[in-house]
Amino acid sequence: MSEDKLVKSTSGIRGVVGAGLDPVMAAAYGAAFGTFVKSGKVVVGRDSRPSGAMLVAAVISGLRSVGIDVIEIGIVPTPTVEIAVKGLKAAGGICVTASHNPAQWNALKFFNDKGEFITPAQYRKLDSIFNRNRFAYKDHTGLGQVESQDRWVEEHIRRTLAVKEVNRAAIRRRKYRVVVDAINGAGSVALPAFLERLGVEVIRINCDMNGKFVHEPEPRPENLAQLGRAIKRHKADLGLACDPDADRLAMVDERGEPIGEELTLAIAIMPVLARRKGLTVINLSTSRVTEDIARSLGSRVYYSKVGEANVVQMMHARRGLIGGEGNGGVIYPSFHAGRDALIAAALVLTSLAAAKTKLSGLVATLPKYYNIKTKARLGSGFSKRLQQFEKKAPELLGKTRIDRRDGLRFDFKQGWLQIRSSNTEPIFRLIVETEDARLTKDLSRRVMRFFK
Repeated sequence: MSEDKLVKSTSGIRGVVGAGLDPVMAAAYGAAFGTFVKSGKVVVGRDSRPSGAMLVAAVISGLRSVGIDVIEIGIVPTPTVEIAVKGLKAAGGICVTASHNPAQWNALKFFNDKGEFITPAQYRKLDSIFNRNRFAYKDHTGLGQVESQDRWVEEHIRRTLAVKEVNRAAIRRRKYRVVVDAINGAGSVALPAFLERLGVEVIRINCDMNGKFVHEPEPRPENLAQLGRAIKRHKADLGLACDPDADRLAMVDERGEPIGEELTLAIAIMPVLARRKGLTVINLSTSRVTEDIARSLGSRVYYSKVGEANVVQMMHARRGLIGGEGNGGVIYPSFHAGRDALIAAALVLTSLAAAKTKLSGLVATLPKYYNIKTKARLGSGFSKRLQQFEKKAPELLGKTRIDRRDGLRFDFKQGWLQIRSSNTEPIFRLIVETEDARLTKDLSRRVMRFFK
């Protein structure tokens, strides 16, 4: 992978280590980000991938070279970096993590002084600095300094416990037994420790924080078989799985059955909207079940483009109360405006405690849709095929409403589908959701065949 094959967006600069993403590039992006923020301090953290220490060292060198002081906070969840930026009143933050991507990948995620993903406009400015090599290098008297701090996971836990909508007493009374699979990533310490502070008995699997991904790291149902077996073996109430940087959360019920990452957000919004009135913001790839639940609780729903930065921008513009992404990413802006597996876990357990039922029982009360997510390599002719598919879609779907903000999303009588290029990998993604399992499967197969 050469430099021009890197996947670049507000979600970060991603690539395969040694095949496009290297320490020279990481140092240059550190210098570019330091030039972008101009002055102050920048928080730097990482997930547990073996390449992380190397890339962090390079990023820190780049930041220091342009006079930026660095607060290095170690292996932490991505949301911990966001919280540290705000807590330290820093000029920005960088997390070295490729999130759900496989182990050979890594990435740089950039955060502004609000502790949020840089906006599209800020990303364009950063990219311009990088591409023009206009770095504000300092002489030997003006180099930045480095300070290490190890308190921010504990601070993240403390602040999450203080969120009013988290019913700590009700959770403690239920005496939950939960199996946690942190894929040996950055959530290996934070998520179990947080749950134990809620009074939960935690059984840990893959919580060594050594970066060894024992299964595919994205917390999708097909990757959670080990967690399901552990739940049955330990007679646990449920299982929780996060991705390597712990900003997404998926659940497995007491029978060892994955319930799908889409339902994390749907269940997490319940205790917030039950207590407070406000708008819900979700992205165009999110299951309709979240919209149904939000509306049933009196909330108006807005859709944004995919990507945390896009959801957060719309939350600010619409003054959204809660929302996120259907990949298990819960965003509660009054806490902090970023996806966060810890607040997701707390709100899910609060919902479960209020329902006074098992997770499978709670799921049975939700609207039922059949959702299939597929992906394939992004070919050079994708854009042309997308245009061709738009013309063909009425034959396949009947009367549709089309949203063109992020690839193409078609809403039709029986459901919806979206096809778009990924922000994080050189692939395209297809999501089909309808009220009928056979129809969902048939449409998914036929659309993928068209694009392949």
